[in-house]
Amino acid sequence: MKFQLTYKLFGRSAILIEWPANISQEIIQDIISFERKIKEIDSILDTIIAYNSLLIRYQNPITNNEIIISQLKKIYEASSYLIKQDQFLWHIPVCYDVSFGIDLEEIANKKKCSVADIIRLHTETDYLVYFIGFQPGFLYLGGLHQNLHIPRKSNPRVRVDKGSVGIGGSQTGVYPQDSSGGWNIIGKSPLNFFDINASESCFAKPGDRIQFVAVDIHSFYQIEREVINQEFIIKKRLL
Repeated sequence: MKFQLTYKLFGRSAILIEWPANISQEIIQDIISFERKIKEIDSILDTIIAYNSLLIRYQNPITNNEIIISQLKKIYEASSYLIKQDQFLWHIPVCYDVSFGIDLEEIANKKKCSVADIIRLHTETDYLVYFIGFQPGFLYLGGLHQNLHIPRKSNPRVRVDKGSVGIGGSQTGVYPQDSSGGWNIIGKSPLNFFDINASESCFAKPGDRIQFVAVDIHSFYQIEREVINQEFIIKKRLL
């Protein structure tokens, strides 16, 4: 399926390509496929994926954007098939103990359900990684169960711990480092979601999927020690 795209100059050395303003798996897969098609162009510095756009940054200032845009259009229209790349389902351990899930009981009261219901709904779904942003290693995930949708906090916290798993609106995600934040915190993962010293600074990529796996507090600290000692290997499955 081909989409109607818009192309425009973005600053002095970038082109912004926009898909229809919807959040959908079809659009994000098309963006990912198109990004792979242009990876071999030497003049491209890097690319940035969002829900319905692709920013292409070039090594040098663009002197003739019409020529560049025409080239990109031809690449997009050249073939109708998706360029496949290995995509994985990552199993992410999360401890939902109330010492970590500091908003669990409040959410349960608002939703008129039990804490166990929240954990079950959060772990029974696998989530599509749409893109990485906001912070290095922050995964924008799609697929949160509708019963878990809840507004962000009106007064964000000054500090949210690294690894905190949160819900905000219709999204869920993991804070890759200590930061302020307004999401409702339901648990914590002992993993590093961004490691500048690793061969891949973020293990997941757009198009991958995330499955949260509940672990008890003892297992959490055991995994945390293994992560610190670089002994823990994240479980994954080829899709």
